[in-house]
Amino acid sequence: MSVVARPHVAAVLVFGASVLLVLADSPVWCSAVALACVLWRLGVGTGRFRELSPGRVLRAIFAAITALCVLAVIVSFRTLNGLAAGTALLVLMGALKLVESRTRRDNAIVIGVALFMLLAAVLADQALWRLPLYLFLVCGACAAMALNSHASPLLGTRVALRLSVKALAMAVPLAAACFLLFPRIAGQFWALQRGEQSRTGLSDEMAPGSIEKIANEYDPAFRVRFTGALPAREQLYFRGPVLNSFDGFTWRRNRGHYYPAPPLELLGEAIRYRVTLEPSDRPWIFALDTVAGSPRRDMFMAHDRQLTAMEDVTSTTSYDAESYVRTRSNARLGTLGRRYETELPADRNPRALALARELRARSTDDADYVRNVLTWFAAQGLEYTLDPGKTTIDSVDTTLFDSKRGFCAHFASAYATLMRAAGVPARVVTGYLGGEWNPVGEYLIVRQSDAHAWTEVWLDGRGWTRIDPTTVVAPERLQRGVYDLFGSGLPASSRLLHGSPWLTKLSQTWDGMNQWWRERVVEFDLRSQLDFLRKLGFDSPDWRQLGWIFAACLVAWFAWVSLSLRRSVARVKPDRLGRAWLAATAKLARAAPARAPDEGPIDFARRVAAVRPDLAGDVRGIAERYARLRYGAAVNDAEIGELERAVRRLRIP
Repeated sequence: MSVVARPHVAAVLVFGASVLLVLADSPVWCSAVALACVLWRLGVGTGRFRELSPGRVLRAIFAAITALCVLAVIVSFRTLNGLAAGTALLVLMGALKLVESRTRRDNAIVIGVALFMLLAAVLADQALWRLPLYLFLVCGACAAMALNSHASPLLGTRVALRLSVKALAMAVPLAAACFLLFPRIAGQFWALQRGEQSRTGLSDEMAPGSIEKIANEYDPAFRVRFTGALPAREQLYFRGPVLNSFDGFTWRRNRGHYYPAPPLELLGEAIRYRVTLEPSDRPWIFALDTVAGSPRRDMFMAHDRQLTAMEDVTSTTSYDAESYVRTRSNARLGTLGRRYETELPADRNPRALALARELRARSTDDADYVRNVLTWFAAQGLEYTLDPGKTTIDSVDTTLFDSKRGFCAHFASAYATLMRAAGVPARVVTGYLGGEWNPVGEYLIVRQSDAHAWTEVWLDGRGWTRIDPTTVVAPERLQRGVYDLFGSGLPASSRLLHGSPWLTKLSQTWDGMNQWWRERVVEFDLRSQLDFLRKLGFDSPDWRQLGWIFAACLVAWFAWVSLSLRRSVARVKPDRLGRAWLAATAKLARAAPARAPDEGPIDFARRVAAVRPDLAGDVRGIAERYARLRYGAAVNDAEIGELERAVRRLRIP
């Protein structure tokens, strides 16, 4: 590869690597166009393809293509704003610039575009596994800039990479000081709108078969780090969407069913914890039942204590919450609330309605009726299964009297229906039950397979009370997860991961590392910064103290860099030309007095020839070649190699 082509090829490779980094965040056609341009420019740089001449016609064609590309991005995203549309436009514009690049200035622009694409990749995903890729690209970009700035064979690729690594290593202390001490603002500037992706999770509807489909998935839904001890497993009910409208087959959340919530008394000690919620493209926020209030200002708590975010959760979100496992309400449920929470279609599930009338007639009050229905559930031989079979339009009748098989959603739906049929206010709550303790990171991983549904009933003197009929049908569900109960019927990949102790340990270790990275680095906010400064002895740090500390760190960094550069310059190693000439002078020192520090190569050759005329021709050839390569206008690897071979052939008798 020629000296001129090497910087260009380096710029092309850096741009190609940046395209691969944003591959998942840009349309397929954008990435295909960019990678095709990369391959073509690599062919030109290596001499396999002929470069197009930049005439007026070609420039006009490029202008038209640029306009079409901008129009295509607008049509695809309906905007040029946002991370996804901006990334796609950056990919296309960088590819077009790459096609017409010919000068060192063009190479510098291409490298700059690659760095902006790296920034887009970081904004889109800050996962730990991508960190080495980001560092690799930054290192390559710095090496490409060095090659482009010093287009000479004297600066080889390896030397440029070493220079890049050294420069980045020297920048690490300054980056750490900026990260730890630069004043933080609320929120994250990278919390941008993502493109739409298909994600799974709970919804505001529950029909037979909806939750057991989610329970097949092993992906984490969220992680919970408790301030104190881990609560008992039977207390790990994480509340999600609350469903209050039933048509006989599907439960839904009717947003029009609003009524003032009766006052709630929170009993016992609070459980404090921090939740790290994975993206779901839905607004649901999950908290341990019962949450005391809204965790953040951009989250809303409804009258039934369901938490929702103002916008769909499209990126990993963390929040602190406080919950109580014991509650009580001495107030009465209002007329409107009682009417909403007892509505049922009169022409659906007739056998269930008849059963409710029969059991109600045997009961003394609402609490006695709640117990009688649970007793009836336990005596019917109902089976808890992930494969309950098909159901009819009267889903409750099918579950209770025909198949007698179901999942948590079937039993919660049936129980709430029996409650409402007897005039007891009831609703279905969906969320998650249990979780997997990660001993490495010391937090709870709640997976999609932990999805669950239960019932809440209103009892005077107690308020809304959780009743989980699944624990009557299958008591082991309270202590064991779905993968422990139905491992053989779930996906093989998830079964393998869950069933192998060493794979489980490896998965927990990696998950713990990722959680540490997210909590300590990605989510390093103002509160974390103040806690860090307090550990350093600053009890009440303000912006002045931050400024002085940062200034002191900056001065120390400048002093360290200056000292390091001075030492490196003092012991700088000669390049290939210098090493070849030093080897020649070391050999000639045996035939003539050593070369003086201020003696030029031609003068030294003349002095050696005067002492040893038999060496005059060889010495003069080496000296002239060295002088031409060192001080000439152009130099290449082949000529340097010829000089090195001439020095090796030099023999001093």
